[in-house]
Amino acid sequence: MERRLSAILAADVVGYSALMEQDEAGTFDRLRAHRKELFEPEIEKHHGRVFKLTGDGLFAEFGSVVDAVECAVSLQRGLVERNADLAEDKRIDVRIGINLGEVIVEGDDRFGEGVNIAARLEQLADSGSICVSGKVVKEVEKKLSFGFEPMGEQKVKNIREPIPVFKVRLEGIPRRTAARSREAPKWMWPVALALVAIAAISWFTFNRMNPPSTPPVAGTFPSIAVLPFEDLSPNKSLGYLGDGVAEDIITMLSRFPDLKVVSRTSSFTYKGKAVDVRQIGQELAVGYVLEGSVRKEGDKARIAAQLIDTTSGEHVWAERFDKTGADPWALQDEVTSNIVGFLVGEKGTIRQADYRRAWGKDTTALEEYDYYLRGHEQLMTFTKDGTERSGEIWREGLSKFPGSPLLMVKLGWYHNNRAANFFSDNPPSDFRQAAVLARRVLASEHLSPQVARLAHWLMSWSSLQEKKFDGAVAEAEKAKALAPYDTFMLSDLSIILTQAGQTQKASEWLDTAVVRDPELGWFSNLGRGLVFLALGQYERAVEPLRQTDFLDAPLLLAIAHVRLGQLADGRAQVAKMLRANPTITQASWRQGYSFRDQALLDGFVADLAKAGLPER
Repeated sequence: MERRLSAILAADVVGYSALMEQDEAGTFDRLRAHRKELFEPEIEKHHGRVFKLTGDGLFAEFGSVVDAVECAVSLQRGLVERNADLAEDKRIDVRIGINLGEVIVEGDDRFGEGVNIAARLEQLADSGSICVSGKVVKEVEKKLSFGFEPMGEQKVKNIREPIPVFKVRLEGIPRRTAARSREAPKWMWPVALALVAIAAISWFTFNRMNPPSTPPVAGTFPSIAVLPFEDLSPNKSLGYLGDGVAEDIITMLSRFPDLKVVSRTSSFTYKGKAVDVRQIGQELAVGYVLEGSVRKEGDKARIAAQLIDTTSGEHVWAERFDKTGADPWALQDEVTSNIVGFLVGEKGTIRQADYRRAWGKDTTALEEYDYYLRGHEQLMTFTKDGTERSGEIWREGLSKFPGSPLLMVKLGWYHNNRAANFFSDNPPSDFRQAAVLARRVLASEHLSPQVARLAHWLMSWSSLQEKKFDGAVAEAEKAKALAPYDTFMLSDLSIILTQAGQTQKASEWLDTAVVRDPELGWFSNLGRGLVFLALGQYERAVEPLRQTDFLDAPLLLAIAHVRLGQLADGRAQVAKMLRANPTITQASWRQGYSFRDQALLDGFVADLAKAGLPER
């Protein structure tokens, strides 16, 4: 369990329920605007990170308590500015609490008394004010230009000892206090503007003379525009939800490195206009348009989405979501997650269309990205023949595009999967070759986010095989940071985390993957079963492993049966595995895993021996 000292900022909206009752759509819209235009940018500018959103508030973590307090002041001043021209019943005011304390790190979330006290301080604050703990004041009182008003020791819920509480004096503070570390002398601005101008001219001249070799246009990476979802409610009360769904989908899709997504500024210009999607495709240079609608019927919201090919104008995917409930945030999150999963999951609509386009090209016209696609589709069959075919395709591609980081990292994946999926005659050699290629790619300059993600992901597997368990986890985190919504990758990385001893994090990543892509059970159940085996929860491991035959799931299920004293069932699962892959043995299965706890792996192999898996 990781612990660390952090400054925690807790904020929520004053009178949120009343505001929502008076004007649900308007309140939702204004709150979202404040979050995206004020709160998130200010927190990032002050080196903080939002780790939890609630219906009407948020929690953020800062490495510096000075940054946390300055950020809070800037937020309150920013809200004063934004509320200045609004009627009283349209204003959104917040209260903020800040604490300095130890927190427990659980994946992307934070827990512990450090967080709890920040929440209690926020509840003590008045509208538009900031309350901080005595620890905060002790750290910052000589470092900041404003003072603190003592409120005495306060007894708060679920905290044993009273807390010294102080209120930040906001009177007289200049509006939008900036982060101190980012202030610059006035003389620097003319120089900076001149440098920017020179850089812009140089960039324009260079690009006119040296156009990029692989521009991200339609026909290379898949490209998509997301239009605001049309409000079909009788009283037109769900416009805010339609815009919110579209914005969130744009945000999520933008984190996929191998997908070009048109910005909200461009795609929202078509709001309320009857325009042929083929025209939109030409004007925005995109291959797909996602459009949809929202409708409210009683307490049920119906959201429909459809993906259209802008070349043909044909619908290539459509889905309808019926949800009941009063929380628009939860509805929006669930629907956007599902839509993104349908579009760009490993078996998603856009991925499948990519494959068809690549295989429709004549071999003489193939480009680097098409070689990537053709090989990837073969690799994802998870068969020995498909895996070997992927290697052939990528080697052919490298002969035409020597030194291509994209094809090189995919060839590394060929070697890794050959060994990890029990297809290799020499697993150690294949694992070593995968590591060599991963390191070679990561040593390259100017990697695209797509290639960097694939390389860090592959390096995570290679580090695991080299028993560099902390390195494997670090590489997994880097890959996740580059594509946090890639559900297939999260499921795969969970298997690495489990072997590295990070079962809690593995379980969290699996939860995220399953929520965003419910169709991924064929893979995520394998990871889930492995987590339960590693935790010694054999009964819980049985159900997910029964729901998948992916790769060596029958052997993992056999282990669970043996541990539960069900030897006949264990033998039946081993026999099933041998029918699918007659060459698998105790030795080859062991080479596919690398647990930090070696005794755990030894015990699993002994279980498989009892269930009848041949030694060699």
